[in-house]
Amino acid sequence: MIDEHGYRPNVGIILCNHHNQVFWARRCGQDGWQFPQGGIRPKEAIEAAMYRELREEVGLVPSHVEILGRTRDWLHYDIPDDYRRRNPNSAFRGQKQIWFLLRHLGSDNDVRLDLCERPEFDEWCWIEYWRPLEHIINFKREVYQRALAELEPLLTLSRAQD
Repeated sequence: MIDEHGYRPNVGIILCNHHNQVFWARRCGQDGWQFPQGGIRPKEAIEAAMYRELREEVGLVPSHVEILGRTRDWLHYDIPDDYRRRNPNSAFRGQKQIWFLLRHLGSDNDVRLDLCERPEFDEWCWIEYWRPLEHIINFKREVYQRALAELEPLLTLSRAQD
């Protein structure tokens, strides 16, 4: 499903622990690390897509997390030609994403990267909140920076309520 501007609707997930570190995962068989993310299916609600992707990619269910917030608007990035699948008839330019900030309520043992037929990730760790900007691929960096900046105040609010 691609919108009229060439963007595929997508959800991004910033999962944090009680120390406000974020879940950082390595894509299977690659050197690239990223936050969990994935496409929104036709007629699927955005929050439902987030929970589906969380289950498929990280193995967590709604009872394992608390939603702290989400971005107000879509954040867009273009995928460079070198990374696109070759399809001359496609209007695909990149992704538009709604980002969710979640608090992990369970234990690290709840994380399962192998629950779907083709796992997205093969390794994961907790890292400091802003550190992903040092490691994410260039074309995603601005979206990551905008999502982290918009959602960071919710970590403080969450801490104040603990």
